[in-house]
Amino acid sequence: MKNIVVAVDFSSGSLHALKYAISIANKVKSDILMIWVDKTASPESVYSGQTESYRGEVIKRFNEITEKYQPMLTGGKLSYKLRKGKIYHEVVAIARSKKAELIVTGSHGVEGFEEYWIGSNANRIVGNSCCPVITVRNGFEIKDDFHHIILPIDSAKQTLIKVPCAAKMAKVFDAEVHILIIFTTSLTTMHKRVENYADKAKKYFDEENVRYNVETIQTQNVTKATIDYATSIDADLIAITTEQKENKNVGLLGPCAQQIVNHSHIPVLCVQDNDADKANELLNF
Repeated sequence: MKNIVVAVDFSSGSLHALKYAISIANKVKSDILMIWVDKTASPESVYSGQTESYRGEVIKRFNEITEKYQPMLTGGKLSYKLRKGKIYHEVVAIARSKKAELIVTGSHGVEGFEEYWIGSNANRIVGNSCCPVITVRNGFEIKDDFHHIILPIDSAKQTLIKVPCAAKMAKVFDAEVHILIIFTTSLTTMHKRVENYADKAKKYFDEENVRYNVETIQTQNVTKATIDYATSIDADLIAITTEQKENKNVGLLGPCAQQIVNHSHIPVLCVQDNDADKANELLNF
């Protein structure tokens, strides 16, 4: 993991996301690239002055942030870029051009948001990203290590796409993966399908020497059940696929993915489901 991109708008939420990204970067000896997007035509704009004036202020703020946080980034370089355009588009474009392996962004959830743009664009960044995205809420306690990663497995074919990424995070932090088998129906055929997917995930973790355990629940509310279980074991991360399917060309998340991103107080690792070959590879190994 050579490059991590962090969306920064100087809100406390985005600076919290930066500190969270640093905790990951220190484990993998990664550089961090902060990006701020100038949205001058919008009332969401951070600065309301003349263009040169507020861009000068942005550069000043970034220089201050770099001076403060670079010493915390022990194995890489902290840098920044200023872009202009649609926020989610520019964040994703930077990640693609730098071949970033991860984007970290703040998320305000559904319980309120700060005055800047970071929270309101989190879902769009996730939905349009070319690489995994972690959304993190302001107030989540940042730790040097992860211990528990939640991996919900349901009946969707795309459910296995997140497995390699979750395994990679688990190996980096020597964390345990909790495979959460979720039954949303009493149909035996669907139970067997989900169990088959879970068996493939277990096989993958065995081959990668990743520790895991398995829990099974039956529920009609996947979002609540996943978050409740994650909360009950003090999880550090929830790994999901974006469930975009037919919406992937317009960057829309599936309803369950969107609800988990919006409601979870625990960081969410979102893996895009637009790679059918990856899914087939996992389903057939």
